[in-house]
Amino acid sequence: MTTLRPDFLWGASTAPHQIEGNNINSDWWVREESSPGMQLSGDAVDSYHRYREDMQLLADAGCNSYRFGVEWARIEPRPGHFSRAELAHYRRMIETAIELGLTPVVTLHHFSSPRWFADRGGWTADGAIDHFRAYVTEVASILGGVEWVATINEPNMLAMMEMLMDQMKSGEASEWKSPTVEAAEEGKNLANNLPVPHRKYGEPFVEAHHAAREVLHELTDAKVGWTVASAALTPTPGNEEKFIEVQYDYENLYLEAARGDDFIGVQSYSSQAVDASGLVPHPPHPDNTMVGTAYRPDALGMAVRHAWEVTEGVPVLVTENGLATTDDERRIAYTQEALGHLIAASEDGVDVRGYLHWTLLDNYEWGHWEPTFGLVGVDRETFVRTPKPSLGWLGNVARLNGANILAPASTRP
Repeated sequence: MTTLRPDFLWGASTAPHQIEGNNINSDWWVREESSPGMQLSGDAVDSYHRYREDMQLLADAGCNSYRFGVEWARIEPRPGHFSRAELAHYRRMIETAIELGLTPVVTLHHFSSPRWFADRGGWTADGAIDHFRAYVTEVASILGGVEWVATINEPNMLAMMEMLMDQMKSGEASEWKSPTVEAAEEGKNLANNLPVPHRKYGEPFVEAHHAAREVLHELTDAKVGWTVASAALTPTPGNEEKFIEVQYDYENLYLEAARGDDFIGVQSYSSQAVDASGLVPHPPHPDNTMVGTAYRPDALGMAVRHAWEVTEGVPVLVTENGLATTDDERRIAYTQEALGHLIAASEDGVDVRGYLHWTLLDNYEWGHWEPTFGLVGVDRETFVRTPKPSLGWLGNVARLNGANILAPASTRP
């Protein structure tokens, strides 16, 4: 038996810049070339040309959904110039997913923006919201048959990136760092690759999301939401006041903005504590992941429950959850436990609509190639795809709609 809906979405997620390759008109392409410590995305894994093969692997495994993004920098390489060829390309991707029985979940912005947009000052510049609204209006023309649209991926992470860029301009910060791979210094992981942003950096994203939601509700029949990175934060003793401050700036600002949305995308990997100074670095531990975070599959249940509470009952779609590891058995164990906590949340009344694993393919991890999150391995010289056992395992869970996953008897505080 399972408490999950019969139309529950089971699948995996990707991001265009991480898999497509040669996204030369994006700010991320410029950032890679100008940051000596970052590896280059280059051809990535050539999913721009191999998307059907990738989708076929997911469908053949037994999954019924695929989350992928459209790339603003390709669609609008110059301000006001919208590429009909690129719009047609992404329309073909949508049609391919539907043809293969995969419900498309389409993300309109996943970290990367056109370089011209960044050159004009990015999200805090005058006219930024109008530019995004115009882009969303153009993309709406290809979204026929798409049931789920995420406007912006992890605006809380984007706000940190915007703040770091300002710090670099002022000389307060010296170099760009990956938003997802924690640094190591003298054997200690650093929690603050990116700063917890002042809310002035988050508020433009709230405005952009609401503008996009209005356009999409007017021009499409899709369910509209956005995705928020959840750190499943917990307070250390005596630091509850600081915890409330950090949690608001890091997550709750964006979750509150999702009230009235059709869904909230929850993206969870680990849990992190907050002390008097803010986020506590993950201490070195043999169980830590390839990106430096703690092994915490229980974080998914914590994140889903928190999002449900703060949004005041907006349906939850898990749009990312996974593990950076070279050990696929460990990936399966992590996912199995995480799903148990997700099902427990469903049993407790949280309206959960789907689970999309991060990620389908081993890919470019925002400045690094080493971390492997994928259900499918990729040879970066030949682009040959090799499904891992975890893909078949997840497909089997999907066929049974989670009936083979047991919820834990209790959840970790």
